[in-house]
Amino acid sequence: MRGRREKVFGPGRAVPLDRNAKARITAYARAWTARNRQPGQHKGPITRAFLDVLHALLWGFHNSRSGCCFPSYERIAEMAECARSTVAEALKVLEWAGVLSWQHRITRIREACTDLFGRTTWRWRVIRTSNAYVFRDPQATVSGVPASKSENRTGTLDPEILRPVQAPAVDPESPLERALARFAAAVVAKDGIEQGAAG
Repeated sequence: MRGRREKVFGPGRAVPLDRNAKARITAYARAWTARNRQPGQHKGPITRAFLDVLHALLWGFHNSRSGCCFPSYERIAEMAECARSTVAEALKVLEWAGVLSWQHRITRIREACTDLFGRTTWRWRVIRTSNAYVFRDPQATVSGVPASKSENRTGTLDPEILRPVQAPAVDPESPLERALARFAAAVVAKDGIEQGAAG
C-alpha cells in the first residue's frame, strides 16, 4: 500500500524534457504494456485511452523548458478526448508502470466566515488545486554526458579531427551476413507482391 502522497505549495517538482526524452517515455510505456499483457487483454495494462492521456500530458501540457506540468483532470480529459474517470485510472496505471509520478499541489485561500458571536471574520484555508506530474526518462543520465543529441553543442565539427574509418572486411559466409541477405530478399519479395497488388 502506498504511503501518503506528498503535498507542495507552488508548481511542484519539475523535470525539463526534450522531444527525444518524451519519445523515449512513450516508447517505454508501449514496451512495458506489451511485456505485461495478460491473456484476454488486447493491448496490455496501458490501453489506447491511457496512452492518449500520456500523450496529452507529455505533448500538450508539459513545458519542455521549465518542466512544469500541472493540468486538471478535466483539461487532460478534454485533450485526450476521454472521461475524467479514464484519466484517473490512466494515471494509476502509468504510475504503476514507472512512467510518471505526481504530487498534490496545494494553495492557501482567504475566506470570510462567521465566528461564535455572529461577527464576520477572515480565515485561511488550504485547498488542493491540481497535481504536479513528473515523468521518468528511461535513459539514465550520466553526469557530464548529454541525455540526447539536442543538448550537444551546435556548429560544424573541426574537419581536422575527423578521420575516415576503415570498414571491417565483410565475410559473406558469416551467420549474420547470411541472415541479413535472407532478410533483404524477403523485403524485396514483399515489396514486389505489394506493388503487383496495387497495379
